[in-house]
Amino acid sequence: MTTLLWIIAMILVLGALAYLRVSLLTATIAAAVVMTAGWTLDVVGPISWIVFLVVALPLNISAFRQNVISRPLMKVYRGIMPEMSSTEKEAIEAGTTWWEADLFAGNPNWKKLHNYPVARLSADEQAFLDGPVEEVCRMVNQHQVSHQLADLPADVWQYLKDNGFFAMIIKKKYGGLEYSAYAQSRVLQKLAGLSSELASTVGVPNSLGPGELLQHYGTPEQKNHYLPRLAKGLEVPCFALTSPEAGSDAGSIPDFGIVCKGQWEGEEVLGMKLTWNKRYITLAPVATVLGLAFKLRDPEHLLGDKEELGITCALIPTDMEGVETGRRHFPLNCMFQNGPTHGNEVFVPLSFIIGGPKMAGQGWRMLVECLSVGRGITLPSNSAGGVKTAALATGAYARIRRQFKLPIGKLEGIEEPMARIGGNAYLMDAVTTLTTTGIDLGEKPSVISAIVKYHLTDRMQKCVIDAMDIHGGKGVCLGPNNYLGRGYQAAPIAITVEGANILTRSMIIYGQGAIRCHPYVLAEMESAFDTESGQGLANFDAAIFGHIGFATSNFIRSFWLGLTSSRFSNAPYSDKTKRYYQQMNRFSANLALLSDLAMATLGGNLKRKERISARLGDLLSQLYLASATLKRYEDEGRQTDDLPLVQWAVEDALYKLQASLDDLLDNFPMGLGGALRVVMFPFGRPLKRPSDVLDHKVAKIMQTPCESRDRLGKGQFWTNSEHNAVGIQEQTLLDIIASEPLHDKVCKASGKRLPFMWLDKVAAEGKALGVLSDDEVNLLERAEIGRMKSINVDDFDPAELRPEVVSTSSQERAA
Repeated sequence: MTTLLWIIAMILVLGALAYLRVSLLTATIAAAVVMTAGWTLDVVGPISWIVFLVVALPLNISAFRQNVISRPLMKVYRGIMPEMSSTEKEAIEAGTTWWEADLFAGNPNWKKLHNYPVARLSADEQAFLDGPVEEVCRMVNQHQVSHQLADLPADVWQYLKDNGFFAMIIKKKYGGLEYSAYAQSRVLQKLAGLSSELASTVGVPNSLGPGELLQHYGTPEQKNHYLPRLAKGLEVPCFALTSPEAGSDAGSIPDFGIVCKGQWEGEEVLGMKLTWNKRYITLAPVATVLGLAFKLRDPEHLLGDKEELGITCALIPTDMEGVETGRRHFPLNCMFQNGPTHGNEVFVPLSFIIGGPKMAGQGWRMLVECLSVGRGITLPSNSAGGVKTAALATGAYARIRRQFKLPIGKLEGIEEPMARIGGNAYLMDAVTTLTTTGIDLGEKPSVISAIVKYHLTDRMQKCVIDAMDIHGGKGVCLGPNNYLGRGYQAAPIAITVEGANILTRSMIIYGQGAIRCHPYVLAEMESAFDTESGQGLANFDAAIFGHIGFATSNFIRSFWLGLTSSRFSNAPYSDKTKRYYQQMNRFSANLALLSDLAMATLGGNLKRKERISARLGDLLSQLYLASATLKRYEDEGRQTDDLPLVQWAVEDALYKLQASLDDLLDNFPMGLGGALRVVMFPFGRPLKRPSDVLDHKVAKIMQTPCESRDRLGKGQFWTNSEHNAVGIQEQTLLDIIASEPLHDKVCKASGKRLPFMWLDKVAAEGKALGVLSDDEVNLLERAEIGRMKSINVDDFDPAELRPEVVSTSSQERAA
């Protein structure tokens, strides 16, 4: 019995040390203490001590461990893991890791999350939102844009230029606004809630493009010339990366330049002949300056020994001879300016390269370093803004629209999709806020930007479909009063661009995340193939033994957290959010363990096992979405009235995570899934999807004017103006709610149960009965006008459905 108790004690001590992630030396000392106790109890004999010392001493003597253990392991490692290509290395090294690395490491530091600063707007940024952004929203008639002009009106284009909308990322010393990433996100959210054309037109110049690249890499001459002109709207920029043969695989672009001598402004200079054929380029039809990505070749060695210099970025004025722009694509009835551009042997000086000749061949690094910032702001913010507006508009519509003598929002079948819209609106706003907080702290979060691009555009598309289902004919029939149809049409565009969602999920999120976020893998890869520094073996030894300890810890953590349903793990709060933190501790450990096992069993083949990679990426992604939601709840003062939104969002994210984990275990390599399921789910899957009761609470918030509803739609364009059907409907919601007790008063006075329609007639009857004041009569009459405007759909003379023929070209309207 004494021996059994000693063995149990040794297992518990070693397990606890692994759970706590102590150092190898500390673990060895602790094991020696237990061994000494066993010696005292006459359980441990000399042979046991000899075995212990034979194992422990070599592991703690670094020189011996490196040469006897790590050197052979490094040879095996090189055979399993292929050396990274230069483009892979540049992509991996681009950007930074941030909060996602904590989630990947199996032991999230929740205090660290909540200590990140609360995102706030400066006085200038808030004034911009309340002034120019509000005004341009008033100016836009979406039906006119999408059906009549096929473009933003000329006065809107000019207003955008005059008020710095294209200059949010440009520094003040060049005449720009120099706004924070958070402010850019809030601007785009507000615009996107009204018009995808407006949001796209503003978003692209402030994302990856000439402005961003010039500020980071441009020569002083390039900056001084272009940045003030871009800030004033004298130049309209676009960036041409995508080709017919190279969409999401941007690194394989076929467009090329040849280094050669040629005539420029009457002199022979060293330059490039550029040939390109680009597609899907936003703002290309109206751009005055074209950012161009191409592969530069130097067959005559005019720049050096290399013939293939690599991807290069240059700025090309579009009025140059041989530059073809102006034609447009027609992306799903979304009328933002998007089109092709061509050029055949267009000669330009080497000074047109962004950063000058020294940056020849550095374009891929430039792109991947800058892409993470723009991709983390523009499309996620547009998606969040669209869903926030859809959430409140759908809530208002469901409260106004009646069927079966009830507001349709009280029907359980309607509550279910409404809850999905409201919960996602809360989550998506939280995610954009946390992501832009990281960017404003100086991070370039390449993994996070891939997560938010994929998941927020995906959730946006699903929410728009839900909103369309609830609105029925109101959403289907296009016209000035339809605030959903064009967004529904345009939703697949966001899914497709800036890296198609299928590729982003299956390759990019985990493909970069596994290496960037893992505390040891990148160090192992770099040191294993380091043949020059002389530190390769030592660095590999430190990384590989750190990795072994890390994997051991995550196995113990996964087992213990699964066995106890993580109830004893740390959480920063003891309220209703406590269990969410604890469950995330569990899933974080699972992710870390499964990542190590996937890499160990598949090695370099993991990147080709896209469905395994995608599911691992889902675990990391949903942890990020859920943690962003909890961070928002904390930052907004833990408003208990918002708890249904928080609970729905987190429970939905964790349930989706659990589903991906379950699928992963069913398909895990080498048949290990069954054994791992026993470790991770010893009592079955612990989580359920959000309940019907929670759905009801979220749907009620969406339909009821209150502070929680205000926070849900904060910052969107709710003004009751001529062309804003959503703002008009918001006023109608207030009028309808105020009319209900008046309707009841008239019913009681008349002794009849009048239907809640024809409120003008109800008003007339109430006035005749003397139970309504003139103000109350006016309210009912106004509510009836708004009610009919909300539930009616637009109709047209057949001639009106023919698009208007506009004499001016797109270029002239935008000039």
